Amino acid sequence: MNPWLLGTIVLLAGGFPLSLWMASRGSPVDRMVGLELAGVVTTLSMLGFSQAVGQTSYLIVPLVAALLSFAGALVFTRLLAPRG
Repeated sequence: MNPWLLGTIVLLAGGFPLSLWMASRGSPVDRMVGLELAGVVTTLSMLGFSQAVGQTSYLIVPLVAALLSFAGALVFTRLLAPRG
């Protein structure tokens, strides 16, 4: 087990349950913060895994996940906007 894989496991074990808890409770803005945190944790864990196994071809998936997470936040913000 190398340090990249250990860091990825720690990040997933600590960050993902917290983000799921935040995304399931509270106001819509708090849920959006939890959703963004889940996207960051997922992207960073995929980056750490690609470094752990030494495959640079695995870096495409976290890049796409980061872009889709940003686009999802924009859509969620649009749905939260007051209608008038």
